[in-house]
Amino acid sequence: MRTSILAALAVLSVASLSACSEKTEDSVENAGASIGNDISQSVDRAGDTIDNGLDRAGRTIDEGADKIGAATSDAANDAEREADAAKRDVGASLEEAGKDLKND
Repeated sequence: MRTSILAALAVLSVASLSACSEKTEDSVENAGASIGNDISQSVDRAGDTIDNGLDRAGRTIDEGADKIGAATSDAANDAEREADAAKRDVGASLEEAGKDLKND
């Protein structure tokens, strides 16, 4: 009888350890999944941050290029106006010189 009680206790102990082992395995599996999810979310957030930074840098570059283009266009227009004024001044001077030569 004592042997059968000891055998029953041994079976209960093994069953208890087996259930405990399954719980531990489930806990480890859940912890691993949680860690994996945390890492995945962190990587996604880092990727989003990098993308946003690159987008901002691209917009800044585009805005700078637009400003340079506008400044270049303004400078070209100013140069053209100055050249036209210089041509008129030279033409007027030549006309005056021609009149002076004619009158002499």
